[in-house]
Amino acid sequence: MPERRLREAERLRHTEHVMGTVFSFDLRHEPTRATRAALGEAVAWLHHVDRVFSTYRPDSAISRIGDGSMNVTDAPPEVERVLRMCERAESATRGCFSARAGRRLDPSGLVKGWAVEQAYGLLRTAGAPNSLVNGGGDIRLGGEPAPGSPWRVGVTDPCGPGRLLTTVEGRDFAVATSGGAERGPHILDPRTGRPAHRLLAATVTGPDLTWADSWATAAVVQGTDAHTWIATQPGYELLTVDLDGQARRSGGFPLAAATRAAPRAPGAALDG
Repeated sequence: MPERRLREAERLRHTEHVMGTVFSFDLRHEPTRATRAALGEAVAWLHHVDRVFSTYRPDSAISRIGDGSMNVTDAPPEVERVLRMCERAESATRGCFSARAGRRLDPSGLVKGWAVEQAYGLLRTAGAPNSLVNGGGDIRLGGEPAPGSPWRVGVTDPCGPGRLLTTVEGRDFAVATSGGAERGPHILDPRTGRPAHRLLAATVTGPDLTWADSWATAAVVQGTDAHTWIATQPGYELLTVDLDGQARRSGGFPLAAATRAAPRAPGAALDG
């Protein structure tokens, strides 16, 4: 019992509703003035990102740039950085990711992952590298949750709400999933302007949530062709579920050891 109480005491957790979703923090560090301050800065950062990039707020910088009432040069400096990253993502995915997929300026497909990555960076810089930041299911996992142990994250089965398809594990990595299982076909194919309909879901793992989030969105547009494409992105791995419920993973996708040989539910077989 004393050992268990000590482990709980060495955690600092927080939940925040912002950017239209729920963000959660789990710092595997003793709650000190420094770690609490870093957590406060990370939460404040997310609210700042919402004020600047929300497409639902007519006064946000991104909305004003979109309607022509503000120039990019007059916006906060992070706007230009994000739009340049969106251009990079569009080029890298051959047009399957775009900040103008819906014919209006909307970098949301990159912003959330980037915001989480930056929030985690604030924690790491403040001396709390063994931390988790979860932004609506897109997760940055830093360091390890306990000495000698990897982080483990469940991947939801789009064919069975509330059921896990598999579990991934690792240290210091990111996990992002895109698809229409919960929100319907909301991801648009920038090349046609119509909803993408080639996959039920795509999960990408890698070292940076900014790109894992963007690549997952692009993979939904690309369909199973994304498995060939992801090989051009060093450090990133892919798991897809097609319209028939068949799951396919890239060779280095970090399945947890306990799930590598586990039987899959009908319609959700994992092919390597």
